[in-house]
Amino acid sequence: MIPNRLFICILMFGFFSTNAQEVRKYSNDFLSIGVGARGLAMSNAQVASEEDVSAGYYNPAGLAWITNAFQLGAMHAEYFGGVAKYDYASFAVPIMQQSRTLGFSFIRFGVDNIPNTLNLFNADGSIDYDNIRSFSVGDYGIYLHYAQKIKIPKGELSIGGSPKFVYRKAGTFANSLGFGIDLGLQFRYKGFKFGFMGRDLSSTFNAWKFTFNEDEKKVLTQTGNVLPVTSLEITAPRLWFGFAYEYKFKKIFRIQPEINFDLSTDGKRNVLVQGNPISMDLNAGLELSFVDIVYLRAGVGNIQRSTDDLGNKITTVQPNIGAGLGYKGYVRVDYAYTDIGDQSDALYSHVVSLQIGINKGKKSNTEFKE
Repeated sequence: MIPNRLFICILMFGFFSTNAQEVRKYSNDFLSIGVGARGLAMSNAQVASEEDVSAGYYNPAGLAWITNAFQLGAMHAEYFGGVAKYDYASFAVPIMQQSRTLGFSFIRFGVDNIPNTLNLFNADGSIDYDNIRSFSVGDYGIYLHYAQKIKIPKGELSIGGSPKFVYRKAGTFANSLGFGIDLGLQFRYKGFKFGFMGRDLSSTFNAWKFTFNEDEKKVLTQTGNVLPVTSLEITAPRLWFGFAYEYKFKKIFRIQPEINFDLSTDGKRNVLVQGNPISMDLNAGLELSFVDIVYLRAGVGNIQRSTDDLGNKITTVQPNIGAGLGYKGYVRVDYAYTDIGDQSDALYSHVVSLQIGINKGKKSNTEFKE
């Protein structure tokens, strides 16, 4: 039997389910990678402090703090030696005297030019390489964002929500369409910041449809593969709690540490606190800035328990680092040296993202107040 790279690749993306309906662990996990080099460098510890266009992903409530007339964000990254490509784009615009904000985000994680070897053999058993065609596997996330400020006696409060649409496609063989809702809030008092983010609070439903023709079904059956059936994949809710503190020194230097607690509800995971069905992970990040022009960042996350070469139980963490350059809220270029998985399984990648703000004479929220 010849290994079928087509089938292996589709399995890697978790497309197949023999049940009519089930909650899948790590379902739609491409939406958990993170966006923007700033967030990735800080190990995605952004729930409490994120306040620019990337907040649409990390916590839509953070969009309410944007004081630019308009913000744009974009990122491109490649993983697994350039095999997989990860792209992100977003925008946000405050309305109603900047008391509310609307936004949009787009995410794609995909692998292109995958050889389709289902028709590699002719009817007589001979190999015909001219029958090989290529296809792409792509996962797409589309978010609509809304955020607004809420007046309270002390401190500052904002809330936000993001209905999202998920489209996943494996060539002409399979596709799914899903829908879910994320909700978040942020509270600030003096230098303290608190954030809550509920991802897939509605449970995100992906309806899968498979379209193999009769010849393809025959090949898959003959090579020992199980034919997939139409199914409904459910993504369980995930909760994030974050705490941050912003300290300014002589209006020149700023330091902001943040810690996030990530509670998954889809079954036992190999994370800091393992439970069934609720497990908890921890991410921590730190940002140092000089007059909001030069930024240095670092973070740790992805805490896992594993076994070393001698059979001893060990705990591993994933460190990330990054830097950034900005100018008065008009433009910021960020860099991260990061990994999307455990450091022993995948190579680190260089990630660069760009953020542009249009102020129209308004002072940017990222500048220090005199």
